[in-house]
Amino acid sequence: MDAELQNVIARFPQIQKIKEIKPIQSGLINRTYRVVTDEADNYVLQCINHQVFTDVDLLQHNIECVTSHIRAKLIARGEQDVERKVLRFLSTPEGKTYYFDGTHYWRVCVYIRGSHTQDEVTPDTAYLVGLKFGEFESMLADLPDKLDETIPDFHNMEFRMAQLREAVQADKAGRREKVQALIDRIERDAEEMCLAERLYREGQLPKRVCHCDTKVSNMLFDADGKVLCIIDLDTVMPSFVFSDFGDFLRTAACTAAEDEPDTDKIHFNLEIFRAFAKGYLESAVSFLTPLEIEMLPYAVRLFPYMQAVRFLTDYLNGDSYYRIQYAEHNRVRALAQYKLYQEVCKALPEMYDFIKTQIHAD
Repeated sequence: MDAELQNVIARFPQIQKIKEIKPIQSGLINRTYRVVTDEADNYVLQCINHQVFTDVDLLQHNIECVTSHIRAKLIARGEQDVERKVLRFLSTPEGKTYYFDGTHYWRVCVYIRGSHTQDEVTPDTAYLVGLKFGEFESMLADLPDKLDETIPDFHNMEFRMAQLREAVQADKAGRREKVQALIDRIERDAEEMCLAERLYREGQLPKRVCHCDTKVSNMLFDADGKVLCIIDLDTVMPSFVFSDFGDFLRTAACTAAEDEPDTDKIHFNLEIFRAFAKGYLESAVSFLTPLEIEMLPYAVRLFPYMQAVRFLTDYLNGDSYYRIQYAEHNRVRALAQYKLYQEVCKALPEMYDFIKTQIHAD
């Protein structure tokens, strides 16, 4: 066994009789391992990427608050097999759910037996994702603990526009002329797309406890295809519900990859939207305000627009944030996301009509 991993696991004395430790390749941020034992439980060991999550104490505080609150809700309503329906993290003898070895931060959660993830998005899975993430937000709507942002300004459109304008002004990589037309188109809609932050300052729009990384691969399924629980809780933080609604559809309802160079292939799949929105509203309508519901189609516009801004900013800055595969990759990404934004705008009337039918279905 690797000496580093052996030293880390020793800080979590609940783990006994280890048979093997094997890397898990999925996931782009944290380094992850499956710990197999001779005991009833197996475990997931992670090295937390503290370049991304700079305040690990805050990160784990958020996760502990969320998982303990969900666990209490599940027990209170008499759920069976609670251990498979919410993550449980182990504590060190010092009472922390992470260990710092002087260089890296580590944590361990119990592996949920008989579970698997999936990546394919169909109308059926989109409905399940909407239903589960709506339920997730609903269960946390009365969370008494204060959470903070694990990645500050992660989905703040005003902040992202400010970053773009700085990049345009500096033009570090000398690329502004190549993308001036796209910059101009983005600027035309900037005030409208920053609406959420203005409504929040005016007290009209609340922030909720949201997952902020809604995708089908962040849910665990059992052998029968039923959803067990939501995983990958690092980005759980206060945000607009638009984060969970819009970001899922940015990828799931797009007919092409986010870096598709042929923008004629990029369209918005309304069938996926309808399935996801139906599931989400079934479980979230109990706590959403009328304004939040009314603005859900705005959320679907917001996220491809925001991602276009982020890719364009990185392109102008010389590709310092996103990993690229070729010189113009971030420009291609920005154009693809802007095309998706345009396609979503075309679908707005149908989205608004569908949301109304769901609210008035009863």
